[in-house]
Amino acid sequence: MERVGPRPPRRPAFLGVVRAPTAAAKIRRVLPERLAHRLDTVLESLTFTAPPGEFAVPEAGLLLTLADAVHHRRPVSIRYTAADGRHSERTLHPYGLVAHSGRWYVTGVDPEIGEDRTFRLDRIADARTLPGAFEPPAGLDPAQRVLSGLAKAPYQHQVTLWIQGTVEQIRARLPASVASVASVQEPPAGQDADPETERWLRVELWAERLDWLPPVLASLDRPFVIEQPDDLRGLVIALADRLATSARAGRREGDRQVRRRGAADEAPESAEPPASKAARRNPTT
Repeated sequence: MERVGPRPPRRPAFLGVVRAPTAAAKIRRVLPERLAHRLDTVLESLTFTAPPGEFAVPEAGLLLTLADAVHHRRPVSIRYTAADGRHSERTLHPYGLVAHSGRWYVTGVDPEIGEDRTFRLDRIADARTLPGAFEPPAGLDPAQRVLSGLAKAPYQHQVTLWIQGTVEQIRARLPASVASVASVQEPPAGQDADPETERWLRVELWAERLDWLPPVLASLDRPFVIEQPDDLRGLVIALADRLATSARAGRREGDRQVRRRGAADEAPESAEPPASKAARRNPTT
């Protein structure tokens, strides 16, 4: 993960942040000139989950209010519209701002219920700083909090898999924003715990649709077991049947081509010219 901005003194909420001139230039372009001097406050509070690419910067006033609250560890009150259209006013102890996949998030804890919360900035209508202060937890990684929260978002289907392989192999197809990966001591039911083979990892994710998962599992090319849901098993079997049918059809066509080539090879190299046949029938004297 790439982070931007100078390292702020004694700010555990965003240690390890480094400067990225490209990201800074993009943010600077959207800030009114009178606010440009506050850019460092934004950068100190900001984390990127990948090298900065093209992204839309949120409304300047909102961005600066949240960045200032992160920097000074101040609570904020936000007016938020959820994905289903419900409006609410929430109190948040903001730990950091995160830019991920073209969207901006603020992550922190809701002090009224004591639970972690992550909000998209484009759904926040207003933010204002509240009196008081808070202390963020040590070793905090705002980007990882956002990625983990996205992976656990309650979509329609809860998926639990066991995959035999390494975390790196799984992450190549199922990134942290999509699935969580946990190491376990015991393999799934029916699988041997062979110390000579790669360990089994438990993979969990939520998905609104399941049809994209079978090709991903096939592309992993690793042994896997589906714990739930049953619908995913049916989709994987259907994909396997389609692949097998296509492979058999290709083999039959290949066999036909081989037979045609074999028949051509067995034919005489050249036929006797008609003139030669006529000469044998009518020899001259």
